[in-house]
Amino acid sequence: MSFVAAALTFAQLVAATIPSFPGAPTFQDDFRCKLQKPVLSCQNTTIIKDTCCSPTPGGLVLQTQFWDTHTGLEAQGQLLPDNSTWTIHGLWPDFCNGSFTQYCDLTRQFDPTPDSGIPPYTGPGVDTFIKAFGREDLLEFMNTFWINQGAPNEHFWAHEFSKHATCFSTYDTACYKPYIEHEDVINFYDSVIRAYHMFPTGQFLASHGIVPSNTTTYTLSALQTAVKAHTGAIPYFGCTGPKAPEGDGRTIVDEVWYFNHVLGIPQTGTFDHIDSVTPSTCTAKGQIQYLERSPSSVRQSSTPV
Repeated sequence: MSFVAAALTFAQLVAATIPSFPGAPTFQDDFRCKLQKPVLSCQNTTIIKDTCCSPTPGGLVLQTQFWDTHTGLEAQGQLLPDNSTWTIHGLWPDFCNGSFTQYCDLTRQFDPTPDSGIPPYTGPGVDTFIKAFGREDLLEFMNTFWINQGAPNEHFWAHEFSKHATCFSTYDTACYKPYIEHEDVINFYDSVIRAYHMFPTGQFLASHGIVPSNTTTYTLSALQTAVKAHTGAIPYFGCTGPKAPEGDGRTIVDEVWYFNHVLGIPQTGTFDHIDSVTPSTCTAKGQIQYLERSPSSVRQSSTPV
C-alpha cells in the first residue's frame, strides 16, 4: 500500500469515529485535498479531477453584502447591527465568465420561498440544523450580521444555501466522510462568515471619509477607490432608488459584491481578489446616497466587523 493510500485509510478510520451529536465537527473531509497541489480557480489549464478540492465549474467566488436601512420586522426584534456595518448577503459560485446556475440539488432544497419553479420547502428551518449541532455561537452571529428584510432571518439563510451552496462542488455531501446530515449546511455558513470577515465594507469606506449620511452624497468612483485601496480590486456596487438625472444608473447604494478566485476550497482556501465582471447599477456620473439607518432599526449594542 502506498503512503498516500495508507494516509487516506487512516483518515477515514479516524473520521468514522466522529459521532453525530450536537457539537460534532462540521468540516469538509479535506485531508485528501491537503495531499494535492491546490488549484487557483478559473486559472487551471487541465480538468479538475477531484471537484471536492476546487469549486467546479463555478470558480468565480463572490462574497456579497447588503446596506439596508430597516428590516420590516423591528417589532419582532429583527434589527440591523449598527450604523456602519454592512450585513451578509451570501457566498456565490459563479462561472468564470460571470454567469451562474442555481438550486443545483433539490434534495437539499430548504428554502420556504424559493425562486419561481422550485418547490417550496415545508420542513424544519435551517436554524434548527444549527441548534442540533450545538452551534449557538454561529446562530448568534448570523442573527446579528445576516439579516433578512420582511421575513425571518432563517428564511434568508435557507435561500442562500439552497440557491447557491448546492452549486459549489466543494459542499457536495460526497465531500464529507462520513457525512453527518446537514453538516454541509453548517460548513457553508461558517465559510460565508469567514469570507465576510475579509471584507469589512463599512471600515473600508470610512477610512476614506465615506460614512452613512442623509445629507452628504458620494460618487461611484470614490466608493470603488476606497475599497480598492484595501483589496486591490474594484467590487461591484449596486444601487436602488431614483435614476440619476444623468440617466446612467440609480442613486442609493444598497449592495456590494466582492469577486474572487480561490486557491483551494472556499472553506479554507486563499482568496485572490479580482475586479468585478458585472457592471455597476449605480450612476457613474451623478451623486450617490449612502443613507443612515433608521435608529429604531439598529441594535443598541453590537461589535462592528
